[in-house]
Amino acid sequence: MAAGPVSERNQDATIYVGGLDEKVNEALLWELFVQAGPVVNVHMPKDRVTMQHQGYGFVEFLGEDDADYSIKIMNMIKLFGKPVRVNKASAHQKNLDVGANIFIGNLDPEVDEKLLYDTFSAFGVILTTPKIQRDPETGNSKGFAFINYASFEASDAAIEAMNGQYLCNRAIAISYAFKKDSKGERHGSAAERLLAAQNPLSQADRPHQLFADAPPVPLPSITPVPPPPGMMGGYMPPPPVPPPGGMPPLPPGPPGSHPMPPMPPPPPSNRPPMPPGRGFPGGMPPPPGSWMPPPPGMAPHGAWRPPPPGWGPPPPPRPPSSQPPMPPGPPPR
Repeated sequence: MAAGPVSERNQDATIYVGGLDEKVNEALLWELFVQAGPVVNVHMPKDRVTMQHQGYGFVEFLGEDDADYSIKIMNMIKLFGKPVRVNKASAHQKNLDVGANIFIGNLDPEVDEKLLYDTFSAFGVILTTPKIQRDPETGNSKGFAFINYASFEASDAAIEAMNGQYLCNRAIAISYAFKKDSKGERHGSAAERLLAAQNPLSQADRPHQLFADAPPVPLPSITPVPPPPGMMGGYMPPPPVPPPGGMPPLPPGPPGSHPMPPMPPPPPSNRPPMPPGRGFPGGMPPPPGSWMPPPPGMAPHGAWRPPPPGWGPPPPPRPPSSQPPMPPGPPPR
């Protein structure tokens, strides 16, 4: 499984795997990364005296897409309790360190390297595995860590967005870390930013933060439709009032069309007029077909009707009686 000469490798399809435990070997790396794609070879440089690997290795895939996919799914996974760093094995990776190193304090003991990487990689490319300072005997976190970004734009965005935010129920404090070779001087100075702006490699490796699979599709332009003639400012004039007893005139047609002939007047009606007191409110005429004549033998409403057959005149009043009235009876005892 050892690789051939470096010049014969496909550098675009080769990844770098760092932070490996001493119990990791080439067979284990092969079995791990073959889940992401077909692996061509695996190489772990070893010390010539102790014959132990130096904590990193290289995995070459069949294609560049397989290498990119393995970086997305295998980065920061833990092997024997240690998170591994997976990225492209480019020769200029060490030249990307521009000094965008930030300090993260007040960390919860439950925060590990993978949580830091997943949280802060949204702001830009992280060059090395986040370094959480741990106790060498117990392995417990000391409560602070360092993250090295590939650009000052990413570190500035991380400080602005995450300083004072809660991570595992603790408000973290973020600032630029102190330089190792200087006393009291922090990273992020104007001189470092000027050198980073002149580094062409840092400009070429900026991350894609749009989180989209395809470029946005431009929306079709919509041409506003002008209002019709006679309509100004969105106000439509009311239609003309129709003449009494006639139909309203039709609106004019579009230019070039034949005008419609006027409607003929309605024919005269032979129906009798409505009696007074009956009709529609406001003196409006009834609609056609709404008035029905009474059936034969029935007078209109409000007229005198003759009595039915067999009914005579009322009897004459009875004459007054000529008999004397009855005498009153004896009083009660």
